[in-house]
Amino acid sequence: MVINTCIKLMNYRHLTPSMSLLLIFESAARHQSFVRAAEELSLSQSAISRQIRQLEAHLDVTLFERVGRSVRLTDLGEQYAATVHEALDKIRGATLQVMSKARGAGSLSLAILPTFASKWVLPNLHAFYELYPSATINIQSRIGQIDFNAEDIDAAIIVSRAKPSAPELMSHLIAKEYLVAVANKRESTSEVMAPDYATGSLLLSVSSHPSAWSDWFSHYGLDHRQISLGPSFEVTAHLIQAVSVGIGLGIVPEQFVRDELQQGSLVAVGEPIPSPRNYYLIYPRRLASSPTLQQFSEWILSNDFS
Repeated sequence: MVINTCIKLMNYRHLTPSMSLLLIFESAARHQSFVRAAEELSLSQSAISRQIRQLEAHLDVTLFERVGRSVRLTDLGEQYAATVHEALDKIRGATLQVMSKARGAGSLSLAILPTFASKWVLPNLHAFYELYPSATINIQSRIGQIDFNAEDIDAAIIVSRAKPSAPELMSHLIAKEYLVAVANKRESTSEVMAPDYATGSLLLSVSSHPSAWSDWFSHYGLDHRQISLGPSFEVTAHLIQAVSVGIGLGIVPEQFVRDELQQGSLVAVGEPIPSPRNYYLIYPRRLASSPTLQQFSEWILSNDFS
């Protein structure tokens, strides 16, 4: 009986490599690079290589093939990496949930498009805090790619032509985007101007959506040779401001200029048209059990941004 117990304990220990080895392997497998794993974990490349060799010796399995200065997973390495990645995600999620419950409150670091934040989230965030007064949402204005593994970000609101489909991500549709061309109210006394007013006008755009005016002209059957592109802006709010002072016509998400259209400071050129892009809430699958993330996700998905 004692012998069987000792053998069982020995097997459990052998089948459970140290957490440091697993963390290093998971990072190297995810990046398919010892160099990038070293950068992510603040270790030397030689330390990464040494620990991988130690894990391979422990398992008596070759996990990586060395090809010149690069590495790639073997078939067994890929199988092991998928399981280890899932297991570590569950551990991280469970740890986060326990820590949040122990504090009695939770915080969420949210990366968000600047204009989406100023036009929709911030004006409505009081409603979220009324429902969840102990939660804290830390907002970072961001444009461009989000790297959840390298940045201190829990979730993000993005705009994309396709729904993010990476296996490590959760993705929820917030709203479809509709585009509207707008001009300064001084350009017209009517509430909606004819689409052909855009032909020959100076056209302003957002740099992240360079095809917007082309799509708009195609929708209305206008001659593309009449497109006269002007400055582009990284932030939609800056484009709206430029239109407001009369620099040119702008094409923007209709959701972002409703107040200006209702107040009469801007006038629509044509009717809003469907955009190929949509707004999504995304976050790592490993954080799906975070109470604050669950609360925020449920809240924002229950609101109508269309």
